[in-house]
Amino acid sequence: MSAKDIIKKSVLEGFSMEMSVYHIIFILLVTVVLSMYIFYIYRLNSHSSFYSRDFNKTLAIMPVLTAAIVLALQSSIVISLGMVGALSIVRFRNAIKSPMDLLFLFWSISTGIICGAGLYVLAIVTCLIVTILSFLLDFIKMPQAPLLLVVNSSDKEIEKKFLPVLNSFAKGYKIRSRNITSAGIDYVIELRTKNEMGLMEACSKLEGLDSISLLTHDGDIRY
Repeated sequence: MSAKDIIKKSVLEGFSMEMSVYHIIFILLVTVVLSMYIFYIYRLNSHSSFYSRDFNKTLAIMPVLTAAIVLALQSSIVISLGMVGALSIVRFRNAIKSPMDLLFLFWSISTGIICGAGLYVLAIVTCLIVTILSFLLDFIKMPQAPLLLVVNSSDKEIEKKFLPVLNSFAKGYKIRSRNITSAGIDYVIELRTKNEMGLMEACSKLEGLDSISLLTHDGDIRY
């Protein structure tokens, strides 16, 4: 027997795994249990304004389908090659609303792959670790996100008036934008303060100030 025949035989034997019906059912049952666990954790972890029940149902069903695909790939090299070719032409175009949704989507797919490979303990431990981290990180206090102060004034010299006010109420500030028009000047200022109402009231008393807005955002903080 030549080396080519030996390699061919070893490859074919490696993909000719025969699994009993009970083994397949057991794998799918474990996958279903973990899928329902992910379904429940996503509902607890998601904010109500971003929660989508359809997306959550997708997370619960996807591990079962993924596990079934992995089981099929282990049965035959012909099926595995055909499955790879079929899945390579699939394109998913759905906007992810939150980075946490991307995490749960990857978690769901990973659970199906791990269960399909028969590594049940690894799948369970992974689910527990991801759950602990997802809830634990919510309790870690992060620095306060900066505020955005939007100033609109018909007085182009207003900057000399409100900068002393910012020095009194803000821990630190940075002018992000100056927009000068024929009607006046607009500012966008990034700052941090604990006395938001005091800052707004002090700025509103300035002469020549048309409007002022204080916005909060969850952008990245750069030092």
